Amino acid sequence: MPAGSRRRPPPPHRRRAMAPAPLSVSASPLPPFYLRRPLLIAAAAALAALLLLLAAAAHAPWRADSPPAALLRRQAPAARFYSFDLVREYPHDPYAFTQGLLYGGNDTLFESTGLYHRSSVRKVQLQTGKVLVQHQMDGNMFGEGLTLLGDRLFQVTWLKNDGFIYDRHNFSKRESFTHKMRDGWGLATDGKVLFGSDGTSKLYQLDPKSLEVTKMVTVKYHDNEVLYVNELEYIDGEVWANVWQTDCIARVSPEDGEVVGWIFLHELRQHLLKSGNMDIDVLNGIAWDEENHRLFVTGKLWPKLYEIKLRPVDGPADGSVEKLCPRASFYR
Repeated sequence: MPAGSRRRPPPPHRRRAMAPAPLSVSASPLPPFYLRRPLLIAAAAALAALLLLLAAAAHAPWRADSPPAALLRRQAPAARFYSFDLVREYPHDPYAFTQGLLYGGNDTLFESTGLYHRSSVRKVQLQTGKVLVQHQMDGNMFGEGLTLLGDRLFQVTWLKNDGFIYDRHNFSKRESFTHKMRDGWGLATDGKVLFGSDGTSKLYQLDPKSLEVTKMVTVKYHDNEVLYVNELEYIDGEVWANVWQTDCIARVSPEDGEVVGWIFLHELRQHLLKSGNMDIDVLNGIAWDEENHRLFVTGKLWPKLYEIKLRPVDGPADGSVEKLCPRASFYR
């Protein structure tokens, strides 16, 4: 996405009853009682069995080949809300306009930075923030989202349908591609497909070989579109997304786009501001160390990268997050 709060993206008969037949009564005399007793016992047993079957059916799960439409409608699960506990903070390049972030293994990160004449793809040492390897992009390119699939790093660019694929071991080995998203903002992967965002409420799935869009869902919360979906990370079956110009991360179901959880990170930016870091921009950047279950977040021009652990909290009684994640036109 573009320069934080400094720039906005371009305009995310009823059947008749039959008369009953006359009851036919036999004129034959009844048999003696000693002959009728076995018949009565058999009838009572049959009636008892029928009653047992009816009782069991009443408690058995109801199934139907074509259930009513109302039973087919799946109710969206109630969203979960989270704050965080700070585990550790690490140095981060205060001049890095972070657009894409991911964990690269062995305490390293891959990062895509933006701004014209300053965009890059880099490999960074987690503990020190030192840039180990860097590819400086052409001055007319504005770096955006980044993800790693196998040994290939995929990167998209702002206001273009162009992207690049780098060898994770050698950034000089690269190729270009085009995609059909409206714009390039965020990228993530589940190891099979690529997930992409374009700054609207759309979440795309792309084939990593052809880069063709194979699926697209609308990110929604309480039936409202969530706009400005930005940097992405795939975590445990969900796509986690920074929402541009907010201190919130939306946890999105990639199946239908429903927001199933919200993470509130206001205190991170507020702490930086209170510490005199007045040049920082928006929260942006999520990285997940799947092996060790470590979660890292940072922002554009932030001097710190944070390892955090989520802590469930009680959300608003009505589930609304408009006051907790304020920004202009948060919903459409």
